[in-house]
Amino acid sequence: MRIAGWLEHRTGIESAIRKFLYEEIPDSSGWRQVFGSVAVFLFLVQAFTGILLAFNYAPTPGDAYNSLRYILAELTGGRLIRGLHHWGASLMIVVVALHMVQVFLYGAYKKPREATWILGVVLLLLTLAYGLTGYLLPWDNRAYWGTVVTTQIAAKAPVAGPYLTRLLGVDGDIGVVTFARFYALHVLLLPPLTGLLIALHVYLVRKHGVAPLPGDELKPKKKFYPGQAFRDTVAVFVAFAVLFTLAVAARVPLERIADPTDTTYIPRPEWYFLFLFQLLSLMEGPLELIGAVVLPALAVLALVLIPFLDRRPLVRVTQRTTAFGVAVLAGIGWAGLTLAAVAATPKPRAPVMIDYSAPTDWLQLSAEELAGIGYFRRENCSSCHTLGSGEPRSGPDLADTAIRRTAAWLIEHFKRPAEVVPGSSMPPIQLNDAQLNTLAAFLLKLNPRNAAALQSAPAFAVEGAMVYQRHTCGNCHEINGVGVKLGPPLNGLVRRRTTDWVEGHFQDPQKYSPGTIMPRYRFSPRELKTLTAYLFTLPD
Repeated sequence: MRIAGWLEHRTGIESAIRKFLYEEIPDSSGWRQVFGSVAVFLFLVQAFTGILLAFNYAPTPGDAYNSLRYILAELTGGRLIRGLHHWGASLMIVVVALHMVQVFLYGAYKKPREATWILGVVLLLLTLAYGLTGYLLPWDNRAYWGTVVTTQIAAKAPVAGPYLTRLLGVDGDIGVVTFARFYALHVLLLPPLTGLLIALHVYLVRKHGVAPLPGDELKPKKKFYPGQAFRDTVAVFVAFAVLFTLAVAARVPLERIADPTDTTYIPRPEWYFLFLFQLLSLMEGPLELIGAVVLPALAVLALVLIPFLDRRPLVRVTQRTTAFGVAVLAGIGWAGLTLAAVAATPKPRAPVMIDYSAPTDWLQLSAEELAGIGYFRRENCSSCHTLGSGEPRSGPDLADTAIRRTAAWLIEHFKRPAEVVPGSSMPPIQLNDAQLNTLAAFLLKLNPRNAAALQSAPAFAVEGAMVYQRHTCGNCHEINGVGVKLGPPLNGLVRRRTTDWVEGHFQDPQKYSPGTIMPRYRFSPRELKTLTAYLFTLPD
């Protein structure tokens, strides 16, 4: 108690907390007022998770990508932290938008709360600015090309366009300067500005009070604590439960590192900007300026002017038919454009997209070693053997380098286990010599460090490598430096060819490469799909 008394005497903090908790609010206050508190909580979550990410994040283009992969693949809790930060941004936009809609429908922007409403509009724009500036920071292909579109839109602004491009550091290409500007905006400028405006917004809410429902002005008021404080706490708990579930269950993918030469990449913004993206696609030529600059500017101006355009006395929400009509039309327009953008999203050029947020050691394997994973899975070897981790089983840990054997020993052991290891209960493996050699190649590649990563190799890549091996493609081509240089190396194929070209070349090589010695291949549809998908994942 002496410490509390000392703090109260020196700082007045106890009195301030009591004044905050026991402030009088209208008797009509209830669950509809919780959105503001939830928005503040989500901002704090974003700030906290952003700080945690910054401890291991390198704010330069190439290093940013590698440091993010380190956070996701190696840092304890890194994937959860990034998930909270990523989905927290989306949830914060949803909550702030719902808060604005609730205030609009109830007419709580009317005199004397005009400044409070305008500050809310500015905070909504700042929330969207976080999404724009943070989009580039992973420095993967999606982030890079999405930012290219953003900067091109900014350049279309009349008069201010050239100044905006210079401010954003865009001088022809997106590079180090652009990255530094976006990082500075996202980390150094926006957070303190947002914190300052939130404090001012809360001050104005407290100064003018929560807007009561019409006719309730003369009713006895109630205290913020405990009733409204309980509602806010429950709402915050629900919001965090939703956020945590998304962070755990919905994986945030990471594409390959930004490639400025990949001009065929089709960028797509985050879901909350899809409506604007679709609007721009409908307005070509001279109309593009209207969709990119004029309409968004008019929408923001309309939001700011709402308190000055609607000066009628406050009425009950059930009587605000015009406000409901405007809100419904805006919602239909936003939803319609967003759904149209989703429906119009073209299929990716490659048959599959690799999530580089997971360990990708398997990408460095030769086709033979990767195909060996398929035979390991087909023979269900994991029922008796572990690979570096997990509960001990009847057989030895195959990632243990202390028990390393030669390929010849392994193949002989596969064929006659009981003869090579007397007393072994392992049954003979019913594979041909080429398949046994492939399985041995995979096992010889294992070590305690890479075992878990190699186990995570996606099924399509493993199946594609098995098709590649089965048809002895390595007799003419190289993958990861392994094979024969009779034909072109296949690494980086995704940069040079399209899916249709590769599939057509398998079926009719002479049509696509006149004079080639490559024979026709009669692949099944599944074989063709998995082989092409595998070849398109090969790194440069």
